[in-house]
Amino acid sequence: MTPPAEFLADHTFRTVLVGTTVIGVVAGALGTFAYLRRQSLLSDVVSHSALPGTLIAFLVAVGLGLDGRNMALLILGAVVVGTLAVFCTETIVRTTKLAVDSAMAVTLTSFFGLGMLLMRVISDAPLPGKGGIQDYLFGNASVITRADLAVSLSVGAVALMVVVALWKEFALRTFDPAHAAVTGLPTRAIDTALFACIVVATVIGVKAVGLVLMVAFVVTPPATARQWTSRLSTTVILAGAVGGLGSAVGSYLSIALGDVPTGPLIVLVLFAFFLVSLLCAPHRGLIARGVGRARARRRLLAEVAA
Repeated sequence: MTPPAEFLADHTFRTVLVGTTVIGVVAGALGTFAYLRRQSLLSDVVSHSALPGTLIAFLVAVGLGLDGRNMALLILGAVVVGTLAVFCTETIVRTTKLAVDSAMAVTLTSFFGLGMLLMRVISDAPLPGKGGIQDYLFGNASVITRADLAVSLSVGAVALMVVVALWKEFALRTFDPAHAAVTGLPTRAIDTALFACIVVATVIGVKAVGLVLMVAFVVTPPATARQWTSRLSTTVILAGAVGGLGSAVGSYLSIALGDVPTGPLIVLVLFAFFLVSLLCAPHRGLIARGVGRARARRRLLAEVAA
């Protein structure tokens, strides 16, 4: 196993560690709102729908003579198409009799099918820089560069600043959407900003961990954090911390243990954090609830016996 000192001394390893940690922090913090709004599957829709967005951005960039692997352009394409997928889902729910889960399924499969078609077209076409294009589907943390890291950090910072600036509005729309609607708030604009942040949280790891696994980065950290606290601010901060720590630990283990994929191992570490929280959280954990029920049962039996 690679010692931590040797791990941190290597430039490539440090870049992977910092890059995945940034992705985990941003995805965990921003994913809290999707989780609390009971729209966690929305991140799955976004992650699969963002695939054609990245591929369209690649094709446009190559057509204009630009670098098709430019991280900023790929994220821009993913954000645009991912946001479009969200609004398609919302429109289907609003204008048809389909339930939200059915609308999500329709949108996810349609956009993902388009993405797979575009991937086949790109693979068969003589395009420059197309090698490894499948990495955007499954991820490859080892190819993260300083430029990619800077773009991810910048995009994530902007999304987090939007959350801070619209904190009260996001909180109101999350916990009491009916009240937000009757108070005159521009709910459509607020939802657009919130969904855009969720899209950013989902697509920021397009190159490192792949679009397929990003749903775990968005959902698992807030689900873990929710076991320990009931405050929105604490949940967001703790979810970001869980996402960052899980990503850092998973990145280190993937390299220290040998040829192990980084993204899947991070997902397993995040699941381990969730499992520990589910069992050991002081108030919501299964152990604490079991102990509480046992104490209540003993008190009841004592009262009956008295």
